[in-house]
Amino acid sequence: MGLFDFYKGKRVFITGHTGFKGSWMCEVLKMAGASVTGYALNAPDVSLYNTARISEGIASVIGDIRDADRLKEAFDQAAPEIVIHMAAQPIVRESYKEPAYTYETNVMGTVNILECVRKSDTVRSFVNVTTDKVYLNRSRKEGFKEGEELNGYDPYSNSKSCSELVTQTYKRCFFDDTDTAISTARAGNVIGGGDHSVDRIIPDCIRAVTKGDPIIVRNPGSVRPYQHVLEPVYAYLLIAMKQFEDRRFRGSYNIGPDEKGCVTTGELADKFCSLWGEGAAWINKSDGGPHEDNFLKLDCSLMKETFGWAPLWDIDEALKCTIDWTKCAIGNGDVRSCMHEQISRYINGQEGRPS
Repeated sequence: MGLFDFYKGKRVFITGHTGFKGSWMCEVLKMAGASVTGYALNAPDVSLYNTARISEGIASVIGDIRDADRLKEAFDQAAPEIVIHMAAQPIVRESYKEPAYTYETNVMGTVNILECVRKSDTVRSFVNVTTDKVYLNRSRKEGFKEGEELNGYDPYSNSKSCSELVTQTYKRCFFDDTDTAISTARAGNVIGGGDHSVDRIIPDCIRAVTKGDPIIVRNPGSVRPYQHVLEPVYAYLLIAMKQFEDRRFRGSYNIGPDEKGCVTTGELADKFCSLWGEGAAWINKSDGGPHEDNFLKLDCSLMKETFGWAPLWDIDEALKCTIDWTKCAIGNGDVRSCMHEQISRYINGQEGRPS
């Protein structure tokens, strides 16, 4: 069964729906005909959520994931069959400034949504979206596998490691003998149209070139698994679908690009400048910021072997789609139509592969 066929009419509850990744997921699910309820903080004025009018066609509840009572009220009203948990404080540098808020959001937020699931009689599938940064990173050259030690370095990464451990405990203690399947998904760095986040390389590139400024690259030698946002969004929905149909698929899964997608930040900036044109250029300028690991790569063989999944778009196509969306937005074009074209092309490409 195709993804759109499965999700048609399904009741899906998404935390963090006003964020960048959540906005793309909402649009995919709307195109599939799902009944979507989102729960998140208000989106900033300048955001994909507002620019693409993501709120149209969904039930959007504005609330803090730390507010357990408000969350449960929205959850119970939605009576979801599938839950995707993405609400988080997602910025490493921000976690150094606000560590307590980061842990409250990323750890207790996970507890709060899992309590809603535990007390529900409708949920069949729950996916907690974490990050590739959950692993204890010794900057080795091999990709991390799912069974390795979870111990992120900084408050953000560590809070996501804690979120993983919370999910595992709830799964063992409360869901092992139920029909509710629980999984976690660990994705690498994402790029795509409409990301306005601070301290992320492609949004930083776009802000610089649209002002006519040189792009500042802090750590050009750091290696990250870059991928288009639709890669993990599709994978999260695939995991949720498969474990809904058969709870034996529950587990923890890495989601990232193939080897050629693991590039340095400097190489990514080079590719961006080449595709953007107009004399775009970058300079290496460290700002003495907090610790960030220099090398990070995932081994995604479990996802591939279990579901037959594989990344579809290479880094060049991912960047091209990002720039196409951005230039559409700058030119006051129809960004929602641009999203729909990219979503349709991606889904058709994934599901048109030989089985």
